[in-house]
Amino acid sequence: MQTTFSVDGMTCDHCVRHVTTELEALPGVTGVSVDLQVGGSSPVVVTSDGPLADAAVAAAVDEAGYCLTPPRSLL
Repeated sequence: MQTTFSVDGMTCDHCVRHVTTELEALPGVTGVSVDLQVGGSSPVVVTSDGPLADAAVAAAVDEAGYCLTPPRSLL
């Protein structure tokens, strides 16, 4: 199962590694792919064995020091 989230605040590969590491630590996650958009909201595709709780994803991204883009954001 693949789910796409948008993450604000990433500016470099170091940022991408932090987010990827935190998301890969979630139970059931089998892969993470980030399309870095400097100065905007970066699409993050999370592959997992089943559905992921949005709150768990948001907490992992927050732990990495970033935040999910709110739905329907203009970023």
